[in-house]
Order: sequence, then C-alpha cells, then structure tokens
Amino acid sequence: MLPFWIALQFLSSLPVRLPGMPAPAQMGRSLLFYPLVGLLFGAVLWGLNLLLAGSPLLLHAALLLCAWVWLSGALHLDGLADSADAWLGGFGDRQRTLTIMKDPRSGPIAVVVLVLVLLVKFAALLALIEAGQGLALLLAPVLGRAALLGLFLGTPYVRSGGLGQALADHLPKRAGCMVLALSVLGCVALAGWSGVLSVAVAVAVFVLLRRVMMRRLGGTTGDTAGALLELLEVAVLVGLAL
Repeated sequence: MLPFWIALQFLSSLPVRLPGMPAPAQMGRSLLFYPLVGLLFGAVLWGLNLLLAGSPLLLHAALLLCAWVWLSGALHLDGLADSADAWLGGFGDRQRTLTIMKDPRSGPIAVVVLVLVLLVKFAALLALIEAGQGLALLLAPVLGRAALLGLFLGTPYVRSGGLGQALADHLPKRAGCMVLALSVLGCVALAGWSGVLSVAVAVAVFVLLRRVMMRRLGGTTGDTAGALLELLEVAVLVGLAL
C-alpha cells in the first residue's frame, strides 16, 4: 500500500509520513491511486455536507470550499496560478512560458484567475447544496484526480528530472488504463445520468486543455496538471448545477 500513501501525501495536506524516500517505481505506481484519493476527499466533503445540513446556505458553501482547499493543501491552485501567469506572460513562446512557471511569485493575472475560479466553485457549491445534489462532492474530486492519471498516461512530461518525470516514466500503462476505466464506470454507476453528465464534461475539458498544453508546450508540467484538475473540478460542478 506504499503507493497509496505516496499519493495521499503528495495530493493532500493530511499528516502522512512515509518510511523513507520512495523508489521511482513506487512513485509511478502512486498515480494509480489518485482516483482513490479523490474518492477519500469526496467522502470527507460529503460527510461534512451532511453535518452542515440546516446551516445558512452561504456559510455552508463557504465551509465546504474551505475544507476542499485545505484537503488539497492548495497544491493545484498554486499550479493554476503559475499556469495563468505563464500563459499570459509567455506570449506564445514555449521556453518563456516554462521559465515563468518556475517563478514562485504570483502576478495580477494569477490572483484574478484564482479569485474567479474560487468564486465560480463557491457559487456552484451553493446551487448544488440548495438542490440537494450532494453526490457532486464525490464526483468532482474523483474525476479531477482521474484526469491527472489520464494526463500522465497520454501526454509527454516536458521538464526533465524531478517528481513529475519519475511519475511519467514509471507509471504502469496497462494498469493505469484499467484504473481510469474503473473510475469512469464507478462514477456512472454511483450517480446514473448525473455521472454520465459529469464524465462528459470532464472529458470535454480534458481534451480542450490537453490540446492547449500540446500547442504551447508540447506536453504537460506539474503546474499545468494542477491547472487541469482545478478547472475540470469547477466545470463538473457547474455542469451539475446548471
């Protein structure tokens, strides 16, 4: 179960301690457990949603959003911010875009994008709570992290060295495809037509954003993967709320 703990440590702010530095093969296999981590996040959010039942709707949605951000440690929001800065400041140039993404500072465009994404996520959560669609809290985290698995399965990683390269090089492709298929089928089985809609929205956003990455960078980075997850989660929530 070491790959699961690696995935949980990397994707969450939960206090997970590993026995030592994992081998590259274990790092690659940890990608197989990303959807399971998403399911764990969804279960926590779903449970919190039940506990908050009857509370003021605005406060209810705000607390759920805070818990969602805390669970991930804002890891993917950081990737979204870096990608937003790089896409605007890169002026279509691949190397300039990659260089800006490595800069830890956030410019105005990053702040604006983060505010807008969190605002839309909050509004979608508010609408879903009001409509009693708690299953969305399970679907979005699972599909978001399954999308990361799908991204690493079929997209070149463009930064040599580092964690992302180890993940890409040592991911078991066949097992990854099976986990991805099971994640999709599980969402459909769990939520019926809502699951079908969620998967359709997730696939559409995935295809669109992957195409954007390929055109600008020729592949993906950790930051663009984080941006994909955040935007895909928001799209799924909005699709279910409309």
